[in-house]
Amino acid sequence: MDCSSKNRLNLRHLPRYAGTTLFDRVARAVCRAECLPRKELYEAWEVARRVRRRFRGGRVVELACGHGLLAHLLLLLDDTSPGAVAVDRRLPESAGKLAATLEAEWPRLGGRVKFLQGDLEGVGLGAGDLVVSVHACGALTDRVLSLASAARARLAVLPCCHDLDRADLGGLAGWMPGPLAVDATRAARLGTLGYRVFTQQIPADITPQNRLLLGEPGGG
Repeated sequence: MDCSSKNRLNLRHLPRYAGTTLFDRVARAVCRAECLPRKELYEAWEVARRVRRRFRGGRVVELACGHGLLAHLLLLLDDTSPGAVAVDRRLPESAGKLAATLEAEWPRLGGRVKFLQGDLEGVGLGAGDLVVSVHACGALTDRVLSLASAARARLAVLPCCHDLDRADLGGLAGWMPGPLAVDATRAARLGTLGYRVFTQQIPADITPQNRLLLGEPGGG
């Protein structure tokens, strides 16, 4: 199966996920919702797994959330988080359908993910939050990083769509490709803000824009 496909998963794909793992159960729920591109399922799952290996607990805040799948997955992988807020300037009409399908499979998710439509600055962040974002395009990733670091919150972003004409390349473009220079500069900036920085990758067969940047305050 092409994990990078933008085709929506639907009922015809259910037999591909016949196993008993948590991922298979999530994938079947996504198939029943019939609204999410296959690529987004795999991206959210791979990010959620890596985030929860590093960060436990806290309110989850997914910025530029799209359908909000990542927020739901982070609650499924760590039930010690009390809830989640999923924020986007324009929420997909089918976001509620996906949430309802997931809640039907896991009733303990009911009422724990709140969707907010509006600017990212509209949600107040705190030091106990876990702020996440998958493929917030271009400078939107920098807004996520700025909001999270201003609140001294833990954070995880999977950047994409680097605008090399406007982004800060940190003077590194002579040594490395432009998008990598942008992300390296982001990581270095977090370090100067007193964050402990972790860099990982999700599988490239899902997306070539696969660099995952995580940070928690208090590092040297």
